[in-house]
Amino acid sequence: METKVLKVVAQTEVTKVQTKNGEKAKCMIRLKEVGGEYADEYQCSLLGDIALTKFAVDKLVAVSLRFSTHESNGVYYQDIMANEIAQIN
Repeated sequence: METKVLKVVAQTEVTKVQTKNGEKAKCMIRLKEVGGEYADEYQCSLLGDIALTKFAVDKLVAVSLRFSTHESNGVYYQDIMANEIAQIN
């Protein structure tokens, strides 16, 4: 896992997804590194109670990211999960 200070670009509405143990809240959040127009951006998943928190656009957050990859039909995909996230005042 990697912890970074990033800026919130956008956040989707919360949806419910089925899991083995019932339903879980899920949303996506787009985060951008501080550093200008061409700084790296990350499209991350938020799951559970953390997905219910709404983060303001253009605010800084401290976030712990988990990067993983998986293969489907010979194509590799990268998943980015935000394990912990907190707004910086």
